[in-house]
Amino acid sequence: MLIEKTSKTEPKPLNSRDTVDRRFSIAPMMDWTTSDYRVFARTLSKNTLLYTEMVTTGALLQGNHPERFLRYDECEHPIALQLGGSDAVALGKCAKMAEQAGFDEVNLNVGCPSDRVQNSLIGACLMAHPDKVKDAMRAMQDACSIPVTIKHRIGLDEQEEYSVVRDFVGDIATTGITTFIVHARNAILQGLSPKENREVPPLKYHYVHQLKKDFPDLEIILNGGIKTLEECQEQLAHVDGVMVGREAYHNPWILSQVDEQLFGGQALVHDRYEALDAFVPYVERKLEEGERLLHLTRHILGIFQGEAGGKQFRRYLSENGHKADAKINVLLEAIELVKHHQQKG
Repeated sequence: MLIEKTSKTEPKPLNSRDTVDRRFSIAPMMDWTTSDYRVFARTLSKNTLLYTEMVTTGALLQGNHPERFLRYDECEHPIALQLGGSDAVALGKCAKMAEQAGFDEVNLNVGCPSDRVQNSLIGACLMAHPDKVKDAMRAMQDACSIPVTIKHRIGLDEQEEYSVVRDFVGDIATTGITTFIVHARNAILQGLSPKENREVPPLKYHYVHQLKKDFPDLEIILNGGIKTLEECQEQLAHVDGVMVGREAYHNPWILSQVDEQLFGGQALVHDRYEALDAFVPYVERKLEEGERLLHLTRHILGIFQGEAGGKQFRRYLSENGHKADAKINVLLEAIELVKHHQQKG
């Protein structure tokens, strides 16, 4: 269990947006935004805000090894921990753990539509229980001094009116929460899979834009369906930040332009090989610690998406990376295979 820090400097203001720049972030995604993926993302962008997979309060408070859910590499900052839960006391304890572990933000998931989490009153179903959400928000803010944020949908099931999300945001904002990450789709709680919930309900970006107009003092982050940095730029004319999900995972190279195009800084790398070269030492270290190569390389399969040799890269890693004795040479050989293919082309 983490040891509470006893000495503190001047406390940060609650939920201060000055501590975290949310112009561009990668959405929390189960099984995908692991520490290994986040370290690779850091070879491409230093400014992108990274989120963990959702971690339930039960995993942190009742599991045998809660520290494994709080582990990350120092290079991953700025990094936010996303929590799943509905009990205010438990969420407060977990928010405190997030601060002690050094996270830059702690976020409550009020957007996941999965049946599995609904049964525990976790995720999108909480939108139907705003009083529970407010209790949770207050408890989390009272327990820590890092920013506390919320990620939610624009409505549930057949709720089509903009007033649903407007009233929800206005109600939750009374707790002092100022940062709302809004997935611009409804959550269909029955009849659709989580995957279908990311694709079937129509996107209503104009609802999120209107939230910013109606609540100009709140920080409004738009999530859902964004695939290019051009789209990000368009959305940033209406909202404070953009959160990208699956595109940042399947086509991670888009992250290489984020620092320059969205933050006005310098690009970290100029080609995909530079990013992979920066990732290799981490892979070697993790292999020495006993991690299997496949668990590391599965996150980088899309780095050559749309490029000559990309299919060969994915195939070579998939066919050879799963072997129990696979070492760093498998990754290096896959990279050389792409170079050879591109030179030949």
